[in-house]
Amino acid sequence: MTAVPAGRVTLSDRRTRRSWSVDVAPCLLGTHPVTQELYADVTGARPSAAEGPALPVESVSWQDAVAFCNALSAREGLAPAYRAADAADAVDAVERDPTAGGYRLPTEAEWEHACRAGTGQARYGPLDEIAWHRANAGGAPRPVGGRRPNACGLHDMLGNVWEWCWDLYDPEVYGSYRVLRGGGWFDEHWSCRASVRRRSHPTLRIDDVGFRVARDAAP
Repeated sequence: MTAVPAGRVTLSDRRTRRSWSVDVAPCLLGTHPVTQELYADVTGARPSAAEGPALPVESVSWQDAVAFCNALSAREGLAPAYRAADAADAVDAVERDPTAGGYRLPTEAEWEHACRAGTGQARYGPLDEIAWHRANAGGAPRPVGGRRPNACGLHDMLGNVWEWCWDLYDPEVYGSYRVLRGGGWFDEHWSCRASVRRRSHPTLRIDDVGFRVARDAAP
């Protein structure tokens, strides 16, 4: 886990041409996406299409990611961040307990603030130095941590796999669809930018989608 300082970030959506600012509290964020090795160690499952212990876990749904967070919290003796996280037919019933200190998914504001790491640019460095994408990944995800980190010390914030966030994408239009961030190994360069938003249904498992964990910073 890597400490991310507090700050303020402005999010935007190209589809609606809407922008909004969010104050972000300090938090802890996974230094890289959850690996297949860690996911299997915690859950016993190996869902990924591409196999390798140091590869990011993929082909996991938002529900899978939430369940993993609670399982990892339980293993480490932390209060689970989510209630009803294993209710497979009740996506909307999953609630976060704001008083719990366990693992959780980052909000998209936390994600973008952490990705930018103090820069207002679309990327925190030259793309080929910081990200695996369609032009350099060889048609598959790559082991985590293989590209230069950002100023916070976070690897693979752009490229490799898209990452689930906690937030609903646009509930009035897309219902329970959740936010994905970061771009992935199959994406063209324009999708690997700090501001790009993607959406998916929380039950879907896709081979370029993974996640990283977050925790509230200690007071």
